[in-house]
Amino acid sequence: MFPIAQQHIKRVLLVKDDDIVRAQKALWEVFRVAVEPGGAAALAALLCRQYEPARDEHVAVVLCGANTQR
Repeated sequence: MFPIAQQHIKRVLLVKDDDIVRAQKALWEVFRVAVEPGGAAALAALLCRQYEPARDEHVAVVLCGANTQR
């Protein structure tokens, strides 16, 4: 995966753990979707405005719950 990422990823963002937890809680409270922390990182970046889409930019967030604790 790392060599592929090096070729295709242009920018990396760091999101605080607290922002990830807030994104997880928001997903659960609004949609009743449980996701793992890594799966909520992209949404966290959007919610805390670490990433702000350009005007007319379309953004997709992939959610994953495979490593969710019970």
